[in-house]
Amino acid sequence: MRGLIARLFGATPPTVEAAVVGDARRLAQMHGASFHRGWGTAEFEQLLIDRNVLVHRLCEKRTIIGFAVSRRAADEAEILSIAIDARYRGRGLSRPLLLSHLGHLAGLGVIRVFLEVEENNAPARRLYEHAGFAVVGRRERYYRAAHGPALNALVMRRDLS
Repeated sequence: MRGLIARLFGATPPTVEAAVVGDARRLAQMHGASFHRGWGTAEFEQLLIDRNVLVHRLCEKRTIIGFAVSRRAADEAEILSIAIDARYRGRGLSRPLLLSHLGHLAGLGVIRVFLEVEENNAPARRLYEHAGFAVVGRRERYYRAAHGPALNALVMRRDLS
């Protein structure tokens, strides 16, 4: 429906594409604005040159508005981070980003995907549950909020085969 409306009114939907090293600064900026401990530009540069890491960017026109990062090992992968720029949240953009990212992982032979999510992050949990992830474990006090308490993480898994 969203695509039909976009075509009727001349808007183009955001696209999911492979990220490149030149995106590191923007990805770091979004990560820092989205998480308790943001990754720096150098960390993203290292991820983007690692052949076992898959990074996708979500672009609206030429602006990066989101990203997904996973690390592969054999036939498994772990989603390390997904973020949408705060100005674009609540528009349903994370689902196509995640599903496209999972499709690329499947195309690379990945059959199981894991992730950790903050236990009380309801929007992220809904996203992952709707994408077919199920809770398979819990890590007590895994995350540390800035100047706040330690927060629990849920370990989630989805089979791609």
